[in-house]
Amino acid sequence: MGKPTGFLEYERETGCVISPEERIQNFNEFHIPLSSEMQQKQGARCMDCGVPFCQSGMMIGGMVSGCPLNNLVPEWNDLIYNGNWEQAWRRLMKTNSFPEFTSRVCPALCEAACTCNLNGAPVSVKENEHGIIEYGYEHGLMKADPPKVRTGKRIAVVGSGPSGLAAADQLNKRGHQVTVFERSDRIGGLLMYGIPNMKLDKAVIERRIDIMKEEGIEFVTGADIGNNYKASRLLKEYDSVILACGASNPRDINVPGREAKGIYFAVDFLKKTTKSLLDSNFEDGNFISAKGKNVLVIGGGDTGNDCVGTSIRLGAQNVIQLEMMPKAPDQRAESNPWPEWPKICKTDYGQEEAIALYGHDPRIYETTVKSFIANDNGEVCAAELVKLSWQKDPESGRMVMHEIEGSNEIIPVDLVLIAAGFLGSQSYVTDAFGVEVDGRTNVKTEPGHYHTSEEKVYVAGDMHRGQSLVVWAIREGREAAKCVDINLMGYTNLD
Repeated sequence: MGKPTGFLEYERETGCVISPEERIQNFNEFHIPLSSEMQQKQGARCMDCGVPFCQSGMMIGGMVSGCPLNNLVPEWNDLIYNGNWEQAWRRLMKTNSFPEFTSRVCPALCEAACTCNLNGAPVSVKENEHGIIEYGYEHGLMKADPPKVRTGKRIAVVGSGPSGLAAADQLNKRGHQVTVFERSDRIGGLLMYGIPNMKLDKAVIERRIDIMKEEGIEFVTGADIGNNYKASRLLKEYDSVILACGASNPRDINVPGREAKGIYFAVDFLKKTTKSLLDSNFEDGNFISAKGKNVLVIGGGDTGNDCVGTSIRLGAQNVIQLEMMPKAPDQRAESNPWPEWPKICKTDYGQEEAIALYGHDPRIYETTVKSFIANDNGEVCAAELVKLSWQKDPESGRMVMHEIEGSNEIIPVDLVLIAAGFLGSQSYVTDAFGVEVDGRTNVKTEPGHYHTSEEKVYVAGDMHRGQSLVVWAIREGREAAKCVDINLMGYTNLD
């Protein structure tokens, strides 16, 4: 694939980013893509490697290696190199329902599994994916293509995040009549309100939704199934129902002082920020202000990083991000060889901005909150932190966390954002449909299947597998769609 000697002739190149000092002045996307000529050179770097782990999506060493969507990466890299952008777009769309989303927010599992990693840097696969899909929009390839024949089957999808949208898109292509129900006021779920605008501009979501509407998919907002909209109505009016509501239960921090004002879940902070930005460019004041505040973010993952970047844009005086785990190594350990996912330290955009603005990395490792301290008005004003030590339990062999005696420290805090992950599906939804859940409160199915304990009800995405990546949600939505199609029609021709 590509140019046989391309990986020897060309170095890895990625697009530029606007400097932290400039980009924190707004909530706009800040990546400047490569030119088409540079992307062709990156396509040329793709090796004829024999076993393209980049598209495998297989488990290796307990971690996923390569793209869960099995994107035909070597094929469209070769097509880009040869200047056949339209055919590259067709190959990309064959496996990925929403490349415009994944090319912006995916951590690029494909690049981590690229064979070029063995002796250098990987192909800029994510950059090429972005170039292909944007070419599709610019050249009129991304347009409505409604099914020519309708099957007469009606399907309800509950939730409009990436898994729900992927399922709806596939089932509509098959000719089924699909209605997507969303409890918020805008379509997109996690994509709309869980991911900040600077990572995924909401206009990108809206242009895709517009195409889906033209193709015949119906969207209903403000429909909170199990609250203001009865599940029994969906079961009566539709042939099948797919639950794609995400892992919506945020994990809490149960320590003394938790009841103090000024402590919020990250999901609420991010949602209110994006909604106010879209509704009024913050003029309505309906957001959680970080202006002039000492912000404490609890959680070291992607959501925690998003809270750091958002707080900075809202004018935080300082931001600290707590991580209970030790700092990962800067380079692969010998016990973590390619093509396993590299367990290395990553400095993301929010942390880069904090370093540029405050002069230090906001992350504090192996540390947690012991208690919160409130002022006379009941507002959080400080937090007591404690250092942690990880030791192996001789009986179980598992690593166990211990507090280090005498390591307590009190820091000033005006705003706390809890980004400690999610626990699973919300009970009012699962109870409304009567579906079984497992010990982690995810909706229960047979391994590798999407049919729940209820005859007409299916599940996909984080509600099924637990908190995960957008790319996994899209795969789950597509797989659930195939399951529904087979049960309704006796066979499926979906990709």
